[in-house]
Amino acid sequence: MPLDNLLEENKPLAPFTTLGVGGRVRWFVEAKTEEEVARAAAWARGKGLRLFVLGGGSNLVVSDTGFDGLVLHVALHGIAVEDDAGLRRFRAAAGEDWDAFVARTIKEDCAGLECLAGIPGTVGGTPVQNVGAYGQEVSSTIERVRAFDLDEMQWVEFTTAECGFAYRRSRFNSVDRGKYVVTRVDYRLKPGGEPTLTYADLRRAFAADAKPTLAEVTVAVRRIRQSKGMLVVEGDPDCRSAGSFFKNPVVTVEQAARIAQQVGKEPPRFATGDAGKVKIPAAWLIEQAGFAKGYAMGRAGISSRHTLALINRGEATAREILALARAIGSAVQSRFDIWLEIEPVLVGID
Repeated sequence: MPLDNLLEENKPLAPFTTLGVGGRVRWFVEAKTEEEVARAAAWARGKGLRLFVLGGGSNLVVSDTGFDGLVLHVALHGIAVEDDAGLRRFRAAAGEDWDAFVARTIKEDCAGLECLAGIPGTVGGTPVQNVGAYGQEVSSTIERVRAFDLDEMQWVEFTTAECGFAYRRSRFNSVDRGKYVVTRVDYRLKPGGEPTLTYADLRRAFAADAKPTLAEVTVAVRRIRQSKGMLVVEGDPDCRSAGSFFKNPVVTVEQAARIAQQVGKEPPRFATGDAGKVKIPAAWLIEQAGFAKGYAMGRAGISSRHTLALINRGEATAREILALARAIGSAVQSRFDIWLEIEPVLVGID
C-alpha cells in the first residue's frame, strides 16, 4: 500500500496511551510490515521531521501540545517457534501484545517469562526498557533483537551482549535513544523449566514446600499486580497510569546507612550485583517523604494501591502529571539527597 494511503494528520495520541494524556501528532502512520517501517522512516527523513516510535503506549507521557513530527505506530504481528539444543526460540514481531505473548509461552510450558505476566505494552518495548518484574528481566531470555537503523537507513540485528542491558536500560533508551525501530525480538526459553520464585511477594503467595507450575505463578503475579493497581482492568481508575513512574534508585551502602539513621529504621534493600551498592524501593522513599497512596494534586494523583503509580484522576493534563512528579521528586531529594529518575518516556516534552 502506498505510504500516502497510510498517513493520517493531526491524530490524537492520548487514546494510544494507558495514562490517557497528550495532544495531537502532526503525522501518524501505523506500520504492519517491515517495508512500511522503512518507507515511513525515509518519508520522515525526506520531510525533515522528527520521528517517534509508538508501541503499546503503556510507558508514555505525551505533551499537551502533542508532537510536531511523525509518530510511527509499530503494528507488526506474527510469532515463529523452533526448538534448538533443548531450548525453544520464540521469534515475536514487535507489535505483538506482550501479555498475550507471555500467555502463549506458558501454554507451551516454557519457563523464563512467567513473572512478567500482566505487564501492558508490546513485545517491541521489552528490550528497550529491559522490562522486569518479580525477579525476572527480559535480558535473561532475549537472544537477538532486529531493528531498523534510522541513521544508516538499514536493517540490523543485535545479540544480547550488544544490547547493553542493565537495570531498566539498554542501548535503545540510553546511548542510542531514538536511533532504532525494533521490529522483532527473539527469546530463548526452557521447555519444562522451573518457575522463578525469588521475589518475596511471590514466594509468600505459595506454601513454603509448594512446587507451583508456571501457570500458577502467572496467576499469582497477576493477582499481585492487580492488588497494586498495576494490572490494566477496564473501568479501574488506578489503571489510568504509565505503570511505575520512578525507577528504584541504586545507592551506596553508606547512603543506605544514612537513610536508616534519618528515618530511624532500615530501608528495604535489594542486591544489585555491584559490590558496595544496593537498590532501595522508590515507593518506600516516596512514602517516607510524605506522599501516601491516594494522594491527590488536582486531577493528578497517586494510585490508591501503589505509591509508584501516578494516575490520571480524570481529564488530567500532562503538565499536571509532571507537576506532581516534580513535587514528589523534590521532596525525596530534599530529605534523602536522592533524585528519582522518571521511568516513562516523555514525548514532545523537553
